[in-house]
Amino acid sequence: MPGQLPEQPRVQTTEGVVQGCRRQGHAVFRGIPYAQPPVGAFRFAAPAPPRPWEGTRQAVEFGPVVPLSLPVDTGPPQGTDWLTLNVGTPDPGAAGLPVLVWIPVGGYISAASSDPMYDPAALAEAGLVVVTINCRVGAEGFAFLDDAPPNRGFLDQIAALQWVQRNIAAFGGNPDQVTVAGQSAGAGSVAALLAMKSARGLFRRAIAHSVPGLHSTPALARQVTAALADRLGAAAPTAAALRDIDPWHLAAELTAFNADLHAHRGSWGRLTETGTALCPVIDGEVLTETPWPALTSGRASGTELLVGHTRDEFRLFSVMGGRRGTFTEQDARAALELLAPQPHGAEAYRAAFPQAGPEELVETVYSDALFRMPSQRLAAANAAAGGTSYLFELRWTAPVLGGALGACHSLDVPLAFGTLDSPVGAQLAGDEPTPEAVALSHEIKEAWIRFVTTGDAGWAAYRPDQQLTRVLDAESETVPYPEQASRRIWEGHAIAPFDLS
Repeated sequence: MPGQLPEQPRVQTTEGVVQGCRRQGHAVFRGIPYAQPPVGAFRFAAPAPPRPWEGTRQAVEFGPVVPLSLPVDTGPPQGTDWLTLNVGTPDPGAAGLPVLVWIPVGGYISAASSDPMYDPAALAEAGLVVVTINCRVGAEGFAFLDDAPPNRGFLDQIAALQWVQRNIAAFGGNPDQVTVAGQSAGAGSVAALLAMKSARGLFRRAIAHSVPGLHSTPALARQVTAALADRLGAAAPTAAALRDIDPWHLAAELTAFNADLHAHRGSWGRLTETGTALCPVIDGEVLTETPWPALTSGRASGTELLVGHTRDEFRLFSVMGGRRGTFTEQDARAALELLAPQPHGAEAYRAAFPQAGPEELVETVYSDALFRMPSQRLAAANAAAGGTSYLFELRWTAPVLGGALGACHSLDVPLAFGTLDSPVGAQLAGDEPTPEAVALSHEIKEAWIRFVTTGDAGWAAYRPDQQLTRVLDAESETVPYPEQASRRIWEGHAIAPFDLS
């Protein structure tokens, strides 16, 4: 049939020929290396260019998952060729298609582009070329080592974007129309890329869902890495001392280390409330400052940005951690003292939410400090830098567990990808998505497609005077920013890096 894709489509990349497969009307290429495996001499180093190959490389299986620091069994290691990416394209023979590059990083401790939640089928069907990447996380990507480049996870992302610039035209994509996107730590990665000189020219637009305000000063990062090295019995917190430790053992030890962060509350302060000890460092080299002052001051240029958060960001963590319904006044006091802006933030929260009990106070300040205020501020900072920002809040309540999850963290991802039937999608939206869920998924997916294609999300842009925001719900509406009480509490306070107490 005219225009029909071959069953085994082939593409010539700068390193060699890859052969993918056809599924659901589009072509899929998986496990393509964009850098050499970061092991041996390349461990804790900047990503090295991939080696070319002879003949045809089969690209039908996902590459091995990077070492993950998660409190669940991730299965046995599958190999070390971690720095790979996947491409889903409507037609490799096309030209000029818009490109979406998805960074699937969570908590700076996990990154698995093979998750079915990120299946590109629905977006490829709509005409997008979708790239999903693996990159280093945890200690491999973000441990601050004096004898290794900092923020190696970000360097991996830049290497993947450089690969896209070299190769995406061969898959039907337009290298001048690339949108970089992510959620949670993936959104934090997107925000960092906005501020990094080395990322300029690698993408045109950005999507950031639930931007976290997770950054460390070098002083704190050095102390954290020293404590982790001490736990491992390493001679020093250096790449040379850690290089011989099995990567998966290192990841498992970081999982246990993260679980005990509260023991360091006296010296590490706010960082201990995040659940992740290793996060991006304001190192003066790779990441010279946080994105918000970089954009507001004009040291970084604004772009077309789609950014937002969910209403109940923290609810996922309180429910899944078994804490929902157990928070005490002592918990509320500790959360407000550590996370609310100083010096009067705790009093401001109690005044702004006079009827709130400990549960609501804990959830509100965690949601604000970790995701909602960084996301809202990024929209404002990007607009101040001359960019166009489209801000949203997801208000729709997940129907599972009797609605206990609310509009929780991560609920927006399967809605946007149209993957409500994926394992995570089913956990959040139910085994049988309601017509309401399907309609909302269509709305968010269409906003993504329109934004990636045209730079317009389909509602009024955010401006300082009106602060218009798309509230995504069963009946969506565009209104002034809905979390005004929290915004006023944080007004005039920086989204500052974590530092030693």
